[in-house]
Amino acid sequence: MPDSIPDDSVGLVSPQLIHIDVPLTLESGPVLSQYDLAYETYGTLNADASNAILICHALSGDHHVAGYHSMEDKKPGWWDNVIGPGKVIDTRHFFVVGVNNLGGCKGSTGPTSINPETGQVYGPDFPIVTVNDWVESQAVLADKLGIKQWAAVVGGSLGGMQAMQWAISYPDRLRHVLIIASAPKLSAQNIAFNEVARTAIKTDPDFHEGNYLAHNTLPRTGLGLARMLGHITYLSDEAMGEKFGRELRHNTINYGFDVEFQIESYLRYQSKTFVEKFDANTYLLMTKALDYFDPAKTYNDDLVKALAPIQAKCLVISFTTDWRFSPERSEEIVNALLANNKAVTYAKIEAKQGHDAFLMPITRYHDIFRAYMQRIASEVPA
Repeated sequence: MPDSIPDDSVGLVSPQLIHIDVPLTLESGPVLSQYDLAYETYGTLNADASNAILICHALSGDHHVAGYHSMEDKKPGWWDNVIGPGKVIDTRHFFVVGVNNLGGCKGSTGPTSINPETGQVYGPDFPIVTVNDWVESQAVLADKLGIKQWAAVVGGSLGGMQAMQWAISYPDRLRHVLIIASAPKLSAQNIAFNEVARTAIKTDPDFHEGNYLAHNTLPRTGLGLARMLGHITYLSDEAMGEKFGRELRHNTINYGFDVEFQIESYLRYQSKTFVEKFDANTYLLMTKALDYFDPAKTYNDDLVKALAPIQAKCLVISFTTDWRFSPERSEEIVNALLANNKAVTYAKIEAKQGHDAFLMPITRYHDIFRAYMQRIASEVPA
């Protein structure tokens, strides 16, 4: 935390929790009779509720998108470089909502929550959730907040999939959709990475078939390995080389299996910190939601037909070194939108940071993002 809160920060923020007792029938079949959603808001909702922006998070993200929870916080929210007064998504003009997805572990109902039917933690009994389910629950939250139509729904990676599904499922409830570093569905390679991560978790001796909390333990080794694998896929070779190279921790080779290279140390540190703040069952759920997302499936794999309902104006952004969600995958979305004569703007950003580039304050990326958000702001009454 800086000595003082920057002028362009949303400042100190508090998470909010809303209890929803309207049953939600999940795409996988089960019904959640009730559930909670954790969310945060930044800025002020205007008189006709036309300035609201929904931020959808990626796999390990949550509702804490910007600002600080306390003066002791070491870091602000995960997209703080984008959201705040005078920033890309300017909270002087917009009312921004970040929500923790169902199945999450940061306040929304998920595997670490109490199952009201049993009085016990859900654990592995929490049902499979999909991108469609998240959109349905977010629509209920919008109703509760008095937001009939979003000025924009914005997301990167898995969040971009949610934004796309919003535009398909509720075409009249958003005016713009921003799909960043995303894809219309996962490739076989991406599904394979997710399966390796899940296998690492499920084969950890402390996993106990997902009932680790009942055994008062955590599958730290498996979840840590999953996180290490994820980090490798989120970065480009160039970014890794520039940041770590082959630098040794102690300037000498020890000819053993302890951590010697800085990249090894970095991955170990990331895994160690992650396992203490993220739930393993939630990680399994989020990766499965990624795997299952495929809006074209119900249209005989015709993405053009799948995107036909979209009425929102679209901004699609990709990054040149993102090999997890390559520019070609974004261009599939763009081409399908163009085939439907939809209003779409596309930018491929030169960036060396890989998939994580969508989280970075890259000048050209932010310039394009800002220009588009200013266009949306110009449509919103003061």
